[in-house]
Amino acid sequence: MSNAEFEYGPDIPGETELRLLGPVAGKRLLVLGGRRTDAILSLARNDAKVIVVDHSARRVDHAREACEKAGVRVEFHRTDLADLAFLRGDSIDATLSVSALAEVEDLNRVFRQVHRVLTANAPLALSLPHPAFATLDPDGGEPPRLARRYADAAPLPGRAEGADAEYAHTIGGLFTSLTRAKFRVDTFLEPEPLTGAPRSTHWAPAMAWMPATLVLRARKEGS
Repeated sequence: MSNAEFEYGPDIPGETELRLLGPVAGKRLLVLGGRRTDAILSLARNDAKVIVVDHSARRVDHAREACEKAGVRVEFHRTDLADLAFLRGDSIDATLSVSALAEVEDLNRVFRQVHRVLTANAPLALSLPHPAFATLDPDGGEPPRLARRYADAAPLPGRAEGADAEYAHTIGGLFTSLTRAKFRVDTFLEPEPLTGAPRSTHWAPAMAWMPATLVLRARKEGS
């Protein structure tokens, strides 16, 4: 069985180091959001049976073209991230979402649907922009200045292609939504930037002061 490699966010460790999914060969994996084509390709190249859901036609088309060019088979569905009626209950071995849930204002419906389709004790691995980082002016000098209240529910401008807006989900709100959907969080990470590595195009000075990405793994409990 093989392990995939992809990043959970800019300038932080990837799956090889964090090991949230583990071996993926032969597993049915649901990917919520097509932002990270590298993650989709890596999972498929490591013999996972990948199903991708995204509401953006442009992102779906881009990811599909990349998979066809790479010669890997991936199933795509252009739909809302909570519209998983096409999947049977207890039919998915793991779910991955890299940053895409930031586009969802109400996470409760998404988590309920993911819980329905996952097999018992299966993982949901996800990353989101860190809500504390959203309080900072990312380019506001050193030390960075506060630019927004932590609990501000107003949407932020969408950063990904096809994203109209993004939401800074608080840690408390995220845990509450997962718990209500009958998930148990077993891994919670606030990765520091990689040292000694070239900075990505997403690097901002404030990332040296505050974690920019929140990464966690939750497991399905109950039925």
